[in-house]
Amino acid sequence: MKDKLVDAIVNLMADAVIDLPRDVEDALKKAMENEEEPARTQLIAILKNIELARQQKKPMCQDTGTPTFYVKVGVNFPYRDLIKDAIVEGVRKATKEVPLRPNAVDVLSGKNSRDNTGRYIPYINWELVDGDECIITVMPKGGGSENMSTLKMLKPGVGLKGVKKFVLEWMVEAAGNPCPPTVVGVGIGGGADIAMKLAKKALLRKVGERHKEKEIAEMEEELLKAINSTGIGAMGLGGKTTVMDVHVEIAHRHPASLPVAIAVQCWANRRKSIKIDREGRIWNID
Repeated sequence: MKDKLVDAIVNLMADAVIDLPRDVEDALKKAMENEEEPARTQLIAILKNIELARQQKKPMCQDTGTPTFYVKVGVNFPYRDLIKDAIVEGVRKATKEVPLRPNAVDVLSGKNSRDNTGRYIPYINWELVDGDECIITVMPKGGGSENMSTLKMLKPGVGLKGVKKFVLEWMVEAAGNPCPPTVVGVGIGGGADIAMKLAKKALLRKVGERHKEKEIAEMEEELLKAINSTGIGAMGLGGKTTVMDVHVEIAHRHPASLPVAIAVQCWANRRKSIKIDREGRIWNID
């Protein structure tokens, strides 16, 4: 079963870096249709790149990202003990076979591991759930957009108005650096670590999918319009679409704290998922 899981991870990584999710591609097409020059030409080039990646079965970007995994594992899933090793081995194998650019560098020595594995890499976010199935999602996180992620501990008194001000000001400062049009994840509450985890997890939501809380959904729409009104545009060339969407996640906070984290994802908003049942059957899911 382990070999089967390893091969599934290899295929998952390949699908993620080669085949952009349809909701993201549709958002880019919509942006292109509503855009003016020179941003329109840039979006046409991005869409052509997406098409060529599928045709030639090659990664859509030279930066194939840091392999980041989200694993929902059922308490009765019979292969729990195989998942971590299968992910690590699958990433090593995918690095050679896809191929993926080696992106794991030792902080102390500066040496590249050459196989996208190392201390805490690939990073695995675990969630224990009811049932006997397992869902594995990979998000190859590009370095350029990751550099535009940030965290700030706001004073609680500024409220959501202050949160929105911080997000807008930061995205203006980020400008064209994260390779827009981007998707922006915002995590509010919890602690510093929780807020950033929420912000990054928010990137897994489909473009156009709103938060279930009405007030948060309205906040997402407000931020989307506000950031796009800046005119930064595709690749910072100016235009109507700087972000494809903004996704916000929230957690209860300490009375003295208001953590706000921002995770930015470039136009190559890559994510793919598989489901594994107790019989070991594996299939792709949206």
